[in-house]
Amino acid sequence: MLYHVYEMQRVAMAPMRLLATGALSLLDMPFNPLRETPAGRLSAAALDSFEHSTRRFGKPAFGLGHTTIDGAPVAVHEEIVARQPWCDLLHFRRDAYRPQDPAVLLVAPMSGHYATLLRGTVQGFLPDHDVYITDWRDARDMPVIGPDFDLDDYVDYVMAFIEHLGPDVHVIAVCQPAVPVLAAVSVMNDAKPHTAPRTMTLIGGPIDTREGPTAVNAFAKSRNLDWFRRHVIHRVPVGNLGFMRQVYPGFLQLAGFMAMNLDRHMEAHWQMFQHLVEGDGEPLASKRAFYDEYRAVMDLSAPFYLQTIEKVFQEHHLPRGLYRHRGALVEPAAITRTAMLTVEGERDDISGIGQTAAAHKLTPNLAPERRAHWEQPGVGHYGLFNGRRFNAEVAPRIKQFIAAHG
Repeated sequence: MLYHVYEMQRVAMAPMRLLATGALSLLDMPFNPLRETPAGRLSAAALDSFEHSTRRFGKPAFGLGHTTIDGAPVAVHEEIVARQPWCDLLHFRRDAYRPQDPAVLLVAPMSGHYATLLRGTVQGFLPDHDVYITDWRDARDMPVIGPDFDLDDYVDYVMAFIEHLGPDVHVIAVCQPAVPVLAAVSVMNDAKPHTAPRTMTLIGGPIDTREGPTAVNAFAKSRNLDWFRRHVIHRVPVGNLGFMRQVYPGFLQLAGFMAMNLDRHMEAHWQMFQHLVEGDGEPLASKRAFYDEYRAVMDLSAPFYLQTIEKVFQEHHLPRGLYRHRGALVEPAAITRTAMLTVEGERDDISGIGQTAAAHKLTPNLAPERRAHWEQPGVGHYGLFNGRRFNAEVAPRIKQFIAAHG
């Protein structure tokens, strides 16, 4: 019911947004005498802020039309190289012949945001790697008569994409997919070691949320699974392709993330309003770009979400040796071929210190020279895969690890 109320509210706000857009256009006309007055700038800023804060953000574009290789610009083309019902394998093909560049599979989180959240990660690897990424579909757009999606399917997709790219691929899991990626690589090392990837990098993932628990982990354990089923699972409203499918709505996920640092987000929006009043375009554009991406959210399949809450955050199946895939016990101790790097952030308030490093305890048969761990000082969760510190410090370490085990 909550989802339907949310949709009705959005529809009800549409005329007001239309009026705000029209009024803003009038105020912004070059010959409007009120345009540069204090009252005019204040009114324009208020109208612009209202329109932006009530807008529904769709799936963003990666927008990576080129990269720079050896100091020269090189065109980049997006192409789908493999399809699954709930995910496309997207390839960023460069107009450059570089067979020596390692193939990298970025497994994007399926946790409310689109794969474009890793735009900076893709950009950082494009100059010297052949980059692929999992482009997950929005459950709101998946017809209810089609196949469902759960944690087992996630593991199957990861294995299918690895096999499609071949055993020389290097897999990088960012945040949530650390668990299914570790499970997939475990199954491949156990059953078909010749198909397992060369390396696996786990970035800020919830391998064992009993280590360094955060507010996210505490909330997941504060309620039983039935509470989550009754309070956060809703059916997609009419007007969407996925009408009547049970989902965890993206707007609830976004509200939860913003509530964790509400004072910081309120301050950022106040600063954006001030930038609008002052006509300060550069810092405004930077903040707007972040929130345009941050507020673009997708719905998650209910079975996948509930299984993740239960198996990863509440019962800790993987670190306790209880994780099963298609009924068979997953054995991380079987990993011997795939080298493993874990990366954590000093200020990560989503996956705390120790949660990702716990993967090393689960892989006792992996040789010491085939494993490494790095704790990045001074960064939070998003700084592990985007931004200045990622490009200057995190990405080079991952690239060195890939090169050493390629």
